[in-house]
Amino acid sequence: MNLFRLDASILPGTSTSAEIADLAEAEWTAAHPGGTVVRRHLGTDPLPADAWANATIGSHTPEEHREAAHVEALGLAAQLAEELQSADAAILAVPLYNYGVSQHFKTWTDLVISGAGPTTPVLKGTPTVLVTSLGGGYGPGAPREGWDHSTPYLQRVLGDIWGADLTIVKRELTLAATTPGMEALRDLAAEQHRQALDAGREAGRALAGI
Repeated sequence: MNLFRLDASILPGTSTSAEIADLAEAEWTAAHPGGTVVRRHLGTDPLPADAWANATIGSHTPEEHREAAHVEALGLAAQLAEELQSADAAILAVPLYNYGVSQHFKTWTDLVISGAGPTTPVLKGTPTVLVTSLGGGYGPGAPREGWDHSTPYLQRVLGDIWGADLTIVKRELTLAATTPGMEALRDLAAEQHRQALDAGREAGRALAGI
């Protein structure tokens, strides 16, 4: 059995998405002690910013005229796509940054699409847990309701394009404990934290087929 684990936090030491993803991974590894975990951390080991452009240009360039950068980028794109296609299960920990996904995650997504093709369901039927964390509140009635442009994008790519059997674990208000002006939200934030940890464990058990 093969688990693919992706992290996108730029603060790995204090990552709230990783905390939840760790619980899901622990449930999977406990059920599959002989399994393999393939890891990719886009925050600590970001992909080259120009790789997607080079892969795109290279794919439209006759092989004999490709530059070294094109060949390297195409190889990277194929590798990233294969990591997903060979997975029996997947966990992706992707925080919201500036109301969307980070540039690191977007580069990874674009490269996977370059490597596999724009309509290839690289996660077709694969049990997949998406853990996403948000510093503020974006739900119904919140002042910034509708400002979460990350989760809908992730659902579209992972579920609709790549065909994942998707479970989403979301934790909001992660900044309430340390941000002035959010004091009144701290009890709610603590409760949402607890619920997200429980949901992460449950998602991990489901991922493992327990």
